[in-house]
Amino acid sequence: MALNQGQIQEQKQEQRLQQSITQQQLLQSQLVEMPLQQLAERVEAEMHDNPALETTVDEPVLSEYQEGPEGPEPSDDFDSQREREERSDALDAALESIGRDDEDLPVYQGGHASTDEREEIVYGESLSFYDQLLEQVAGMELTEEQRFVLEYLIRSLDDDGLLRTPLDTICEELAIYNGIDMSVAQLEAVLRLLQRLDPPGIGARTLQECLLLQIERREDSMLKNLMQKVIERYFDSFTKKRWDKISQSLHLSDEQARILQHELRRLNPKPGASMGEPMGHSMQQITPDFIVDTQDDGSVTFTLNGGDVPQLQVSQSFADLLQDYQQGKGNLTRQMKEALLYTKQKVEAAQNFIDAIHARQHTLTQTMKCIIQLQHRFFEEGDESLLRPMILKDVADRTGLDQSTISRVSNAKYVQTRWGTFPLKFFFSDSYVTDEGEELSTREIKAALREMVKDEDKQHPMTDEALTEALKQRGYPIARRTVAKYREQLGIPVARLRK
Repeated sequence: MALNQGQIQEQKQEQRLQQSITQQQLLQSQLVEMPLQQLAERVEAEMHDNPALETTVDEPVLSEYQEGPEGPEPSDDFDSQREREERSDALDAALESIGRDDEDLPVYQGGHASTDEREEIVYGESLSFYDQLLEQVAGMELTEEQRFVLEYLIRSLDDDGLLRTPLDTICEELAIYNGIDMSVAQLEAVLRLLQRLDPPGIGARTLQECLLLQIERREDSMLKNLMQKVIERYFDSFTKKRWDKISQSLHLSDEQARILQHELRRLNPKPGASMGEPMGHSMQQITPDFIVDTQDDGSVTFTLNGGDVPQLQVSQSFADLLQDYQQGKGNLTRQMKEALLYTKQKVEAAQNFIDAIHARQHTLTQTMKCIIQLQHRFFEEGDESLLRPMILKDVADRTGLDQSTISRVSNAKYVQTRWGTFPLKFFFSDSYVTDEGEELSTREIKAALREMVKDEDKQHPMTDEALTEALKQRGYPIARRTVAKYREQLGIPVARLRK
């Protein structure tokens, strides 16, 4: 009897999970994750598929936000005006589902940049490899689910082309926020499809796997076998450049060791970075989703970049047609009923899509407002060492949004500032807590470490012990093993390899 009760309880829990994600919420989460260029393409495709969705010639209403150096001053008049605007537009209903609790948040410039403002923006840095990978996926024969998951994995890659998010975490995200129930083994099968794309090594989870994927693409030969053995069996010696040990273990002659070493050095540890090089017409430039402006008095404003995304509205002719059909509902022929159903579906789909666009704008605005509040000193002075520890939970707690939503906002989006253009992820960093309980920014510590190595005597580079002591003197009392970890994350070799 107890067993049956347990089964009933488990079934109810599963049912609640299925009902927690609606189609509208799924659409909103997809649009929130899209960078500006991809959103413009999605809007164009939606307008092509739905004749009830059209552009409007009306100018968008820009919400005015601004914060001075002393912090925000809430405006009752502004809040009342915005509430009246929201009540007057039925298509803004989706904003209510996102939730807002921003009375304690600073307020910044919101809205969309004009066409003239966008034309004046100079982007000197190219987009990474995402779009080029998506182009390769477009030519693959996949199921709808495989294509969605494969594109999800591509958007989860780091800038160097490696996938550092654990597969079990991605499985949870797919299940909870996208309604896709997939095991780790099934997800790994899709990852193998990604790893077959160019350049070789893309989608690897570790440096070792990255190099092995590149070796696998080579033609079978004795040299290929030797390269695989080095990476599989002697990877630690390889990373420490212990070529003498490798040669002895594999019984290589001097000439064989030289050739093997030369070929291994040709492997690319950052396959994603190589796709940032000029590649003809596929090359694109960064289009920032946020444009932040810092005044001389320390006040900070920002706009949402509208890019090529038009203002949308439900077609008035479709809305009128729906009203006419509904008024004559009792005297409809079979053909008219079918027309009513088609018209109603298209109007509702158009309204839902507009709602989702508005929800995206609201979510991005709330997130950026909070980031500027937490990282205000950086936006004032542009000094990376002024970035305070900030994780997804910090922004989620202050905005009332879910951490997964903040993660989606932060994915593949850029911020143009007075100090340069940065990926939104740039503003997030963990903290290091000292033995005395002091919280330090890992980014600040890494910046100090990078500077020390840059200025060190190249004939006598500093050991990890020396770096630990020097950091302590600068006010960063961290352990030697932590210094070694940060040094490796920065790609700085050990002292004997820096001579």
